[in-house]
Amino acid sequence: MSAFLQMKNIVKQFPGVRANDNVNFEVEAGEVHTLLGENGAGKSTLMSILYGLYQPTSGEIYLKGKRVEITSPKVAIELGIGMVHQHFMLIPALTVVENVILGMKSDKGAVLDLEGAAKKITALSRQYNMDIDPWAKVWQLSVGQQQRLEIIKALYRGADLLILDEPTAVLTPQEVEELFVMMRKLTQEGHTVIFISHKLDEIMTISQRVTVLRAGKSVATVNTKDTDKQELARLMVGRDVFLRFDKKPCCPGQPVLEMQGVECLNNKGLKALKQLSLTVCAGEVLGIAGVDGNGQSELVETITGLRKVTAGTVKVNGQDVTNKPPREILEHKVAHIPEDRHKRGLVMGMSIKENVMLMSYYKKPFANGLFLDWKYIENFAEELVEQYNVKTPGIEVLAKNLSGGNQQKVILGREISREPNLLIAMHPTRGLDIGATEYVHKRIIQERDRGCGVLLVSTELEEILSLSDRIAVMYGGEIMGIVDAKNANIEELGLMMAGTKQVAC
Repeated sequence: MSAFLQMKNIVKQFPGVRANDNVNFEVEAGEVHTLLGENGAGKSTLMSILYGLYQPTSGEIYLKGKRVEITSPKVAIELGIGMVHQHFMLIPALTVVENVILGMKSDKGAVLDLEGAAKKITALSRQYNMDIDPWAKVWQLSVGQQQRLEIIKALYRGADLLILDEPTAVLTPQEVEELFVMMRKLTQEGHTVIFISHKLDEIMTISQRVTVLRAGKSVATVNTKDTDKQELARLMVGRDVFLRFDKKPCCPGQPVLEMQGVECLNNKGLKALKQLSLTVCAGEVLGIAGVDGNGQSELVETITGLRKVTAGTVKVNGQDVTNKPPREILEHKVAHIPEDRHKRGLVMGMSIKENVMLMSYYKKPFANGLFLDWKYIENFAEELVEQYNVKTPGIEVLAKNLSGGNQQKVILGREISREPNLLIAMHPTRGLDIGATEYVHKRIIQERDRGCGVLLVSTELEEILSLSDRIAVMYGGEIMGIVDAKNANIEELGLMMAGTKQVAC
């Protein structure tokens, strides 16, 4: 019996890059099959071919034993293929039912049958325990509900093969479990799911089989029950990877960051932080957990002088820096790895050597009076590139021409070279593959062991649990609780991430 889906010898050639190199990928009916690989391994390209967004340079696709030509997403949908993208394709101002039927032909000709569509949506919601009001506006829905809506939209259009692209990236642990319950129910009722993810714990929990891509090639397909996380990581990267660090015990010193009753407004003029208080000590990593958009960005901006504090105080190394200019705050031995490396981390049109001096260009040894010391800058850049293993032909290469991982290494090297007392790292591994992630994690722990206090902000719970000594959970601009990482309970953290306040321990 042939597989439900077969992609045979798929080649996709872009100018100068072979994104898929004779990839073979088979999925059985009724299974959850994970597609795993580093950034640039070819996962998204392969799924874009399956969904009709790209056309293969060569190769064949078979669905239910029959060869198909998928020339557009419209054709994919007609063949029963649905895709839930990592960034949702919804219109916030429209209702749930309007989003679901958008672009579809009405059974009543020129008249929209919203009532009939709403009944079908309600029935699908109940069938898969999704609980979505068809008349709610999309902007009123939580992130988890919006994702469920995307799944309902695909099912409403008759999808029996669902592609889920990084579906857990924006969910709390409880919402992840709800999604997995839904996925199991879908497969029990005959649907097939392709699950794109880099979270090895989740892959082991939900998948029956895993196909690993590396450098555009399919290197292995394994049964989940016959493998483990270490082997999957090795297949993905091509070498052994440290998935969790054995840290030395934490020996916290004096406070390097003290925030007391801090409040600020967001870009809409609404209160983003509410009486927030926390302390980071030398030699510890304080992890800030939470679903994105709960005040984490504003928290970092108030510390670094990028956003005005409307109440409370911020102290660095015992000095009040509340509402001081960013340069003055950074001069207090503060280093900042920003959440958006393109917007605030690098000047993309500048070279590596120009980017590495941006924090200190105005003072010795980078400058002699009014003039830059280019010889020193070039030597500094060469040493940083070598020490941080930045893959580049040379220091004259523009930042925009580096991969995401190498861009992050340039920022990391520049900030750590300043030997900070306080390192603020926000989403330091966002968008990075497992090899680059391992490297960034190692350097953060080295800074902590050197005696630097680290404020780590991440939506990746695995990252928070692996690196942190203490974990503070943010929701709605408030700290819900602070727990010792050694005793952290994922269920408790998930409840706090959803807004349940806990007593700090």
